[in-house]
Amino acid sequence: MSTPLDGMSLSQLRCFIAVIDAGSFVGAARQLALTTSGVSKTISRLEAVYGLRLLHRSTHSISPTDAGEQLIGPARDVLNGAANIDAILTHASKGAAAGNVRIGASPAFVRRCLVPLLPAFKEQHPDIALDLRASDVIVDLAEVGLDLAIRSGRLDGLPGHVRLPWFEFDWVVCASPGYMERYGTPRTPSDLATHDLIGFRNTRTGLVEHWRLRADSFPRSPTWHFITDDAESALLAAENGVGIMWGPRWLAADALALGTVIEVLPGWRGNKMPMSILRREQTLLPTRVRAVMGFLHDQAETFGKEG
Repeated sequence: MSTPLDGMSLSQLRCFIAVIDAGSFVGAARQLALTTSGVSKTISRLEAVYGLRLLHRSTHSISPTDAGEQLIGPARDVLNGAANIDAILTHASKGAAAGNVRIGASPAFVRRCLVPLLPAFKEQHPDIALDLRASDVIVDLAEVGLDLAIRSGRLDGLPGHVRLPWFEFDWVVCASPGYMERYGTPRTPSDLATHDLIGFRNTRTGLVEHWRLRADSFPRSPTWHFITDDAESALLAAENGVGIMWGPRWLAADALALGTVIEVLPGWRGNKMPMSILRREQTLLPTRVRAVMGFLHDQAETFGKEG
């Protein structure tokens, strides 16, 4: 005889928690690499099993019902427990490095840094398949089914995770040679006030990032000529002469090497920022995950060097 619990799945709980954390079906779908309708249908099936609502849905917001509020804690416990079980069984059954490893990173870092590493990784670990998830959202790895995440800056508020320093990188100010021929080259940060600046909007805060330079003379309220929340679009705009951008060196490294952009104000670079590998806090890491971490650590000098 079946019970309602028989109809519940980890994927349903994972979708439910993702919606709670993201505050929307769209955000949850982005975290889980699913469609918005797929997430909505999964939650609806879970609600149908018990004949109750877990979420209040409105045009502008989503919030848990009383039943949904009670489910949040136990659901997190179940997902974390399932992740630990997976690690234990994988460790016990696989002496060699094989299987899938799911890695989350920003879309720009996936394209610019991780994808170019795939040929070398395949040569070293032909039995491991990398599943790359491109997202700027910082989430609990167990809840979204990730093994590792690549993140920069501070990583507070994520209990149950271990942060492993990977490499440090500079932020650089860049513009195309054509732009500087037309408008001149800034010599000090205060000169930027008369130039067309490309702003980057942080998707987590909703704010345009302030350029952290070694000077107090950068305009505190700059006039942005172009704003985007996509790092590669900012670089592409700079390469096409739209204006001057500020971004991580790993993003601009290829363009700097090719000469499609030139670094501006190198003497005013701000402090280096750390890039970290984030993993779950568990005693037994699957062999495949340890292999991937070892490979990434071997690439640290490549990303951290001036180039």
